[in-house]
Amino acid sequence: MSDNQLRTRTPDAPGPRPIAPGPRATAALRAAAPALAVYAAVRALGLLVLWAAASATGKDALTRLSGRWDSVWYQRIAEDGYGYTVTLPDGALHSDLAFFPLLPALERGISEVTPLTPGGAGLLVAWSAGLLAAWGVFAVGAHLHGRRTGVVLAALWGVYPTAFVQSMAYTETLFTALAAWALYAVLTSRWIAAGALCALAGLTRPSAAALIAALAITAAVTLVRECRAGGGAGPVLRRNDRMIAGVALAPLGWLAYVVFVAVREGSPFAYFDVQAQWGNNIDGGRALASFIAGLPWPAALGLCAALGLLGWLVVLCVRQRQPLPVLVYTLAIVVISLIGAGYFGSRPRLMMPAFPLLLPPAVALMRLRTTGRAAAVLAVLACLSAGYGAWTLLGAGPP
Repeated sequence: MSDNQLRTRTPDAPGPRPIAPGPRATAALRAAAPALAVYAAVRALGLLVLWAAASATGKDALTRLSGRWDSVWYQRIAEDGYGYTVTLPDGALHSDLAFFPLLPALERGISEVTPLTPGGAGLLVAWSAGLLAAWGVFAVGAHLHGRRTGVVLAALWGVYPTAFVQSMAYTETLFTALAAWALYAVLTSRWIAAGALCALAGLTRPSAAALIAALAITAAVTLVRECRAGGGAGPVLRRNDRMIAGVALAPLGWLAYVVFVAVREGSPFAYFDVQAQWGNNIDGGRALASFIAGLPWPAALGLCAALGLLGWLVVLCVRQRQPLPVLVYTLAIVVISLIGAGYFGSRPRLMMPAFPLLLPPAVALMRLRTTGRAAAVLAVLACLSAGYGAWTLLGAGPP
C-alpha cells in the first residue's frame, strides 16, 4: 500500500480545511450549497415524474414511497416495537429483528412530537438525511478533487439508477449520510467523530461492517507503518490515542444490536439466524451465479456486462489512488452486496452507499471542455433515473 493511498489531501487539488462550528460551518454550508441545490433538483424531478405517472395510472405516489415493502416493517417497529414474525407458505419465518433500530426509533420520536404518522416521519428522515448525505458526498469529493468535482459527485449520487430509494422511507440515505461524514472525519483526522458516526451507522444497516473495516484497516496500517519507521510501540500508541479510541467506538452500534437480538432470542448467533431466514446469509456469490445461469442468454450477457462495468469502476477507483479508508469502504460495500444470497433485485440499491465508485466518472465529467456539456450529461441521467424510478415504484416487485 503506497503512501499516496493513505493521504487525506491531494497535492494538486487541495480540498477545504476542516470546518469548526460557528462561522466556519456556515461557510461550509455555503460552499456545499450548489451541490445541495443540484441534488435537491434531481430528486424533485424524480418525485415529479413519479407523481405524474401515478396520477395517470390511478395510483397513490405517497403510498409507493412510505407504505410498501421494507418501510412497512420499519413503521411497525416504530409503532409496536420488535416482536412481529410472518410465516410464509413454505414455512420460512420472517422476523422484524432483521431490521436495525435507528430509523424506526427516529420515526417513533418524530411522530410523538409532531402530527406526522410514522410513515410521514420516515419520509422526513429519509429526505433530510438525503440532503445531509449529499453534503457529505460533496465534502469527500471536494476534499479529494476540489469543489466542482464534489458538486458533480453529489449530482451523480442523486441520479444513480436506483436513486428513487433515496426518496423512500428506507435507510439508504440515513446510512450514506453517516458513512460519508464518517469517511470525511477520517480524512480530516477526526477519529472520535468518525467512530461515533460509525457506531450510529451500525444501528442503521448491517453494511456498517464495511465502514467499521475501513476505520480499523486504516488505523492498523497507520500504526504498523509508524512502528516500522522506528517510533516504538508505546510512543506510537500514545500519539494515536484518539485514532484508537475512534476505532474502538466504531463497532459498538452494530455489536449492541447483535447482542440485543442474541439476548432476546436466547442464542449467540440469533441475528445471523434471522438474516438466514430472510435469505440474506452470505453464500460467497453462489446465488448470484445461479441467478445469472438461469436467465435467457441475452439477459445474462447484459447482466454480465453490468457486472463488468462495476468491476471496471472498482479498477478505476484503485488506479485513481483513492485514500485507504475510502477504498476499503467502497470495496467492502460492493463485496457485501454481491456475496449475499438475498433477493437479486435489491443488490443495486445495496451498493448505492458506495458513492466513491462515482468519483472516477465525476472526475471524467469535469474534464469535459465546457460546463454545459457536463450539465447536459447530468440532465439526461436525471431524466433517465426519474423515469426508471417511476416505472419501478409503480410496479409490483420491491426495489
